[in-house]
Amino acid sequence: MATRGDASGFVPDSTDPARLREASRSCKGCGLYRDATQTVFGAGPAGARIVLLGEQPGDKEDREGEPFVGPAGRLLDRALVEAGIDRDEVYVTNAVKHFKFTRAANGKQRIHKKPSRVEVVACRPWLLAEFGALHPELVVLLGATAAQALLGPSFKVTQHRGELLPAPEELDGHPGQVLPTVHPSSVLRAPDRDSAYADLVADLRAVPSR
Repeated sequence: MATRGDASGFVPDSTDPARLREASRSCKGCGLYRDATQTVFGAGPAGARIVLLGEQPGDKEDREGEPFVGPAGRLLDRALVEAGIDRDEVYVTNAVKHFKFTRAANGKQRIHKKPSRVEVVACRPWLLAEFGALHPELVVLLGATAAQALLGPSFKVTQHRGELLPAPEELDGHPGQVLPTVHPSSVLRAPDRDSAYADLVADLRAVPSR
């Protein structure tokens, strides 16, 4: 059992993504597991050089157990195609692996609630384990929560979006670089969705080609 108030006690000593994914199903590193349907671990090829890191699973992801399969995920898929990135060659995951939500007044609809800093930090051992298994070259940080999970709580995506930045030294070169941009869900909420979508695609085009 975990003793540090985070997920570290649930993370196996393994670089096998399949074993990590299976172990994550029983994680109780923070309290979010109590209300979520299931853990939503990362998905993608074991040799992926690019990781797309979001905030947390949404309602559809929580029900299906896979990351980025809801409306924001479909928008991201389209943006990747326009940016010239093969979706089948990237690994997608979230900083927090359980869905955090509140219920609407009618008690039926589950409404996304931003995870706290404590919850992000508690889930970080899983993210580091994913990096250790994949050894990616680049992580695309989708939104503030993802960016701050790696670069600290004071990091501002708006000041650095679309820029290739060095990853923190503590990651030992895996990844070597990060690329902050907005989360695709923010595009869906934007007053001018077409402009917001074009900006997201422009940011993704900064991903270096092989």
